[in-house]
Amino acid sequence: MTKKIEELRSQRWYAGTDTRGFTHRQRSQQIGLRREEFMGKPVIAIINTWSDLSPCHSHLRDRAEAVKRGVWQAGGYPVELPAMSLGEVMVKPSTMLYRNFLAMEAEELLRSLPIDGAVLLGGCDKTTPGLLMGAISMDLPAIYCPAGPMSNGRWHNERVGAGTHTKKFWNEKQAGNVSETEWVELEAVMTRSIGTCNTMGTASTMTSIVDALGMCLPGASSIPAADSGHVRMASACGVRAVAMVWEDLKPSKIINAQSVHNAAVACMALGGSTNAAIHLIAIARRAGVDLSLDDMAAVADKVPLCANLFPAGTYLMEDFFFAGGLMAQLGKLGAFLHPQCITVNGKTLGENIAKVQCQNDDVIRAPEAAVVPLSRGVTLAVMRGNLCPDGAIMRTSVADPALLQHEGRAWVFESPADVVARIENPEIAAGDVLVLRNGGPVGAPGMPEWGNLPIPKHLLQQGVRDMVRISDCRMSGTHYGTCVLHVAPEAAIGGPLALLVEGDRVRLDVPGRRLDMLVPEAEIARRRALWVAPPDLYPRSYAKLYREHVGQAPDGCDFDFLERGGSVPEPEIF
Repeated sequence: MTKKIEELRSQRWYAGTDTRGFTHRQRSQQIGLRREEFMGKPVIAIINTWSDLSPCHSHLRDRAEAVKRGVWQAGGYPVELPAMSLGEVMVKPSTMLYRNFLAMEAEELLRSLPIDGAVLLGGCDKTTPGLLMGAISMDLPAIYCPAGPMSNGRWHNERVGAGTHTKKFWNEKQAGNVSETEWVELEAVMTRSIGTCNTMGTASTMTSIVDALGMCLPGASSIPAADSGHVRMASACGVRAVAMVWEDLKPSKIINAQSVHNAAVACMALGGSTNAAIHLIAIARRAGVDLSLDDMAAVADKVPLCANLFPAGTYLMEDFFFAGGLMAQLGKLGAFLHPQCITVNGKTLGENIAKVQCQNDDVIRAPEAAVVPLSRGVTLAVMRGNLCPDGAIMRTSVADPALLQHEGRAWVFESPADVVARIENPEIAAGDVLVLRNGGPVGAPGMPEWGNLPIPKHLLQQGVRDMVRISDCRMSGTHYGTCVLHVAPEAAIGGPLALLVEGDRVRLDVPGRRLDMLVPEAEIARRRALWVAPPDLYPRSYAKLYREHVGQAPDGCDFDFLERGGSVPEPEIF
């Protein structure tokens, strides 16, 4: 122990002999606690993103009880604090709109209340970075408890992954290969249990990043939500959170340039979601690490895709868990890692992976046996050009190799409604390029997952399953295809994508890391002079605050007043 009870911040509330201290102790007893149950103990906040409208988090109410058991066992005082639940499927227009909201909420919950340490309960895509960003900024001892992936799904004896196969089966339905009866049947069998998507989508990408970063118990990100081991892990989080308070083991002592590098290595080896290119940058910058898109691309250029998981591979997260999970995968990546980085269990990453054994070398592969070697594609490629001077990204490992160098006629859509209205135009051909704009952080607002534009039905019926698609919005980590995303600057603030005209030729050159519209500079300048910003549809509400302060995708889409800056004073207590 490095701290004494009188040094804990909660004692500013509870230990005073004045009327304020009296009132705080009185109100805690008001809810039925004996004085001995909370006095002289570290207060552990359980920030819980449970919701009935978030199936990824529907079990977190029970997990919070398991965390409480662990906190009580270790001599702490647990308090459960509800926070906004960002269930990816139900929240519209996008959970990304509210990631910064959750980050603010987590930070202010920890600041405004008598809290000494925290257990963060989340798992769905934006919940993980939101909770972590808030905890980093507050810098109290904190440990992340991931919700865990759902159990494997099967249909007609075929592995089916949430999100990935929804898209695949929809395309087959449009092509006439899946009946309406089968489509209805799929609704009930594809998502078999509580938990996050069972593919290497954004949820498992981000929880694995947190694991490699050192902010959760080693391997916790791989435990399926329905496994009894998940309950035990939650209880262990409570025990460890109390110890972290006494040790004063804060995020600032764990997260640094080396641990962020480890997280990027894990992301690339797992074939992680393109969304990580936003979230890891935001997380790193909250911790004072100036991570850039180019830094992430440099890691991607060295680390091949090793985890054989959907959407790039064959297996699902439950298979990954039984094969040894993230710790086994990191054990095969030792040459790329900084093993000396400290983690929340007080040990180094190297110590945590030293004795872990892989149980299935087809699921968890070494770099020399990569699922997708660097010669064929990478997890994250960053393009620049006159369409994206600040960058655009692509997950080439899930793209059609034949389209990585492509030139085609652009069909330009202004919104998803415009896509629905015009995508079945019979003039759209297989070699054309589909473009969606006004879907960025400011434009949508909130940068929704609209980037995996649908392929026209008449082309699906002809056997076409991929086309070059370009947008300033995002794509689900469960999806696949030749999709260029996060085009920056976005169209809504006058980025070059706003100047593209239907019929222009567009050239994608992934090996050369270029994305260009084949339009003379003089014509681009003429169009720029005529461009008018779209009207602001948000005169008030949180969306107005978001649009006024959000950064662009290459900078992590954080708020300008939260990304960096000095410490915030502790609240006055009178």
